Amino acid sequence: MTTSQTTTTAAAAGTWRLGDLTVNRIGFGAMRLTGSGAFDRGVPSDRDRVIGVLRRAVELGVNHIDTAAFYFSSLRSANELINRALAPYPDDLVITTKVGPGRDPSGEWLWAAPEQLRGQVEENLRQLGRDHLDVVNLRRIGVEPIAEHFGALAELREAGLIRHLGLSNVGPEHLAEAQAIAPVVCVQNRYSLESRTAGSEELLRICAEQGIAFVPFFAIAGDGREGGASAAQADAVLAVARAHGATPAQVRLAWTLHRGPHVLAIPGTGNPDHLVDNVAAGALRLSAQDLALLEPLGEPAAQ
Repeated sequence: MTTSQTTTTAAAAGTWRLGDLTVNRIGFGAMRLTGSGAFDRGVPSDRDRVIGVLRRAVELGVNHIDTAAFYFSSLRSANELINRALAPYPDDLVITTKVGPGRDPSGEWLWAAPEQLRGQVEENLRQLGRDHLDVVNLRRIGVEPIAEHFGALAELREAGLIRHLGLSNVGPEHLAEAQAIAPVVCVQNRYSLESRTAGSEELLRICAEQGIAFVPFFAIAGDGREGGASAAQADAVLAVARAHGATPAQVRLAWTLHRGPHVLAIPGTGNPDHLVDNVAAGALRLSAQDLALLEPLGEPAAQ
């Protein structure tokens, strides 16, 4: 399952549809393209190397890339790296981006008012060199209702700037609120082997019932979040990895894909070897015994 299997492509994971767009279930997350840490922390990425990673991802069949205009550091912008690496874009490439949060040139975080979302959409268009965005996720922050923000995006969809709409960091009630305004093709939430809540499992089920893609972020990193995965791994993960000749990251991605045919994975990396491993994880089939061994990792610890 590791880097020796260089011929495994993203097609091995199967496909799902985001509205009228078909994507392979193993995609690519762009957050880590800008450096070793999230956003402006850590060592800046090697520009030529990450451009090579993006091109290699497409060669391996990745046709779903997740990004955002706020993925930038003092030296790198994920969107502009994607543009430089992949434009003119392949016809089947789907680029998903997020709006709602934003950052000013100094890196300070902002939260867009509904009337400011058009500017965020246009900034993504400019950076990516596109005349429309395939999928735009509204990233919720705070406890406010999302109807006004989502309604503003629905208007941009009607205007032709956006093809499909999605949500990020939401609960079932937000999904219902948005669907009363416009169709939702995907929900992107934090979800991993050890990071499961009753609410996330309910949302996973609702998305399955309604044919909506569920797209976990931090599927590999878990509680490491933007900082990346910890070197320490649970014994169960290591045992399953040994049994399959796989890496712990591959086991975590395979577990993610086993949560349902509507579940997509968007692992991100600036390392070409890790990219090959991540794509190969789409071919890893876990047994019922493997899944039973891993299942307790998501259960609350005994008090």
